[in-house]
Amino acid sequence: MWYRSSVQTIFQDAASSLSPRMRLRDIVSEPLEVQKGKALSKNAIYARAEEILGKVGLGPDNLRKYPHELSGGQKQRVAIAYAIILEPSLVILDEPVSALDVSIRAQILNLLADIQEKENLTYIIIAHDLAMLQHITTHIAVMYLGRIVEMGKTEEVFSNPSHPYTKALFAAVPQPTPGKARKTAELKGEICSPIDPPSGCRFHPRCPYAIAQCRQETPPLLDVAPGHQVACTLV
Repeated sequence: MWYRSSVQTIFQDAASSLSPRMRLRDIVSEPLEVQKGKALSKNAIYARAEEILGKVGLGPDNLRKYPHELSGGQKQRVAIAYAIILEPSLVILDEPVSALDVSIRAQILNLLADIQEKENLTYIIIAHDLAMLQHITTHIAVMYLGRIVEMGKTEEVFSNPSHPYTKALFAAVPQPTPGKARKTAELKGEICSPIDPPSGCRFHPRCPYAIAQCRQETPPLLDVAPGHQVACTLV
């Protein structure tokens, strides 16, 4: 199917997503062997795997290594190589740097940005790190209990958050200003079960501004500015 080669995933925990019984060359070449093994020779597939590993910063001396011989950052580089060897058009990244040391995160993010530019890729990044998302994304969608409550251009959403949940989310981010007091949004109650979500707006049980209409009607995403949408009855 076209989907299998056009859409790839990079998982949060690279160590768990890589087979401990396979060498790096075999891990990275596996997607190509499965999808195009009848059209390419084994040597051609291995050559392509070596090329891709080089693009992510892993030289030929790593080809015969096993995942347990690598650092966390190197494992994530292998996961990236595994995802891009089929030249996909879309890559879905699930918390791509949350399992890495802070000192390694910038390296991986810069690598992803370079690959995106060179390969003309589209990324969908699932993450909780707002600072990272603000730095590397062009558009952002904020979700609560599986439903998008606000989305738009990253710069616009960060500079003008409009949904009560988005405001509370941004207000919870620590600020590097010792001694400076700031007002944070007070959210009441507990997060409802995603299996049995509340009626109407899913955020209404915790929203300090909720009215009767919020409990009865599911608000649609509506434009509040060009390229900026919010699902909130009050907004």
